[in-house]
Amino acid sequence: MIKSISHKGLRQFAATGKGGKLPVQGAAQNRLVQMLQTLNAASQPEDMNLPGFHFHALTGDRKGTYSVRVTANWRLTFEWNSGATNVKLEDYH
Repeated sequence: MIKSISHKGLRQFAATGKGGKLPVQGAAQNRLVQMLQTLNAASQPEDMNLPGFHFHALTGDRKGTYSVRVTANWRLTFEWNSGATNVKLEDYH
């Protein structure tokens, strides 16, 4: 379950389906819809470990954050506290 979305454009996209403020467009937005639906239905972070999502836990100063690949550059990241929190769309590379 998604508890909080930190990224303003992503929060608007999740609420309204309008992605004008997102840094990704077209097919990437369709992929993002699928990922958000899966994340909302998840009962644990590992539920995001699906083919093509490239799910992994981040390390170092990002320990406790999980990531799935939206595009070559953009990642959907989240923390887990009895649900997904601090959900962001970011290019952290």
